[in-house]
Amino acid sequence: MRELEAAGVPRDDISIVASIVGNWYSDKGRGDARTRGVDRYADGTDDRAEGAGAGAGIGAAIGSAAGLLAGLGLLAIPGLGPVVAAGWLASTAAGATAGASTGVIVGALTQAGVDDGEAHFYAEGMRRGGTLVSARVPDADRPRYEAMLDRSSVNIADRGAAYRKGGWRQFDPKAKPRTADEVRREREMYRSSAA
Repeated sequence: MRELEAAGVPRDDISIVASIVGNWYSDKGRGDARTRGVDRYADGTDDRAEGAGAGAGIGAAIGSAAGLLAGLGLLAIPGLGPVVAAGWLASTAAGATAGASTGVIVGALTQAGVDDGEAHFYAEGMRRGGTLVSARVPDADRPRYEAMLDRSSVNIADRGAAYRKGGWRQFDPKAKPRTADEVRREREMYRSSAA
């Protein structure tokens, strides 16, 4: 995100959406009883995050990339579960009225111009514990900014092919969000295959 902003992408055109299954993003869930998340249902997700969709605000991104991150808000997205999100995509998803057949996140991505097939791959990647950083840029500058994003990203076509090989067809907003253990196993699988 810092690279994009340093290269001239306005902070209002940068967005981040990340699954928070297992509370990876904070110290909650790792500290003592006073700082651990609340998980009455033993599903691996902080119950406070599960209810985030009912009125969670997506803050405006003000300042540098740190300002964008300070604008992170909690949002519950069907099929993904609780996520932390900031920026234009988060605002689009929060206000989206996409039909249940495609889902809010796929609708927000396709509305922004992402190919429908890729939007399903990105949504499934987030469902499996991934983070999506995106930027709205002029078409003429797209190759330069894609190169920046590609330096620290997965190849979406390869990842989508791996999902399909495992029997996946498309993102299902009615599917149960992944548990913390499922996300951990998914990450380990890709971590060990990259070694």
